[in-house]
Amino acid sequence: MFKTKIIQQCLKGNRKAQLQLYNKYCDAMLKLAYRYLQQQDLAEDAMQEAFIKAFKNLHKYDGSSTFGAWLKRIVIHQAIDDLRKNIRFLELDENSEISTTDEHNWEVEDHCAVEDVKHALEQLPEKYKLVLKLFLMEGYDHEEISEILGISINASRTQLHRGKILLKAELKHRNYERFA
Repeated sequence: MFKTKIIQQCLKGNRKAQLQLYNKYCDAMLKLAYRYLQQQDLAEDAMQEAFIKAFKNLHKYDGSSTFGAWLKRIVIHQAIDDLRKNIRFLELDENSEISTTDEHNWEVEDHCAVEDVKHALEQLPEKYKLVLKLFLMEGYDHEEISEILGISINASRTQLHRGKILLKAELKHRNYERFA
């Protein structure tokens, strides 16, 4: 498998190469961690822990995806692990039947700014917010979300569906009438 020169140098313990790799990805990974943790100091800690894990496990990077994508998964897992320290996840009833026919229908008004949607998303309960972020922002499917969060696939679908309802209500509250 192809590995870039800098990764090969990192595998040999070259500290300068590690610093180069860190500098290349630290800003993007900090922003990613912040999206989940919403506190700068917690995001910084999560990012640092994720880089430590990445460097310890760099030998497991096989080049089948970009290094950035591989690192992104580590950062997301770290941020979610940090959230779990403070929040208990309540898995919804796995027998709940939720229709997934409108799962990909996320139409918003043209005048609805991305920042307004992001702010509305932050007002939701954590379990819904996480599933929505993983699904909408990161592009994970329900199988991947269930693995990341340690919930069933059906719970992921249920939380996405209920989160979507709450997000629409929050946007309606912010005067986006289309969500009525």
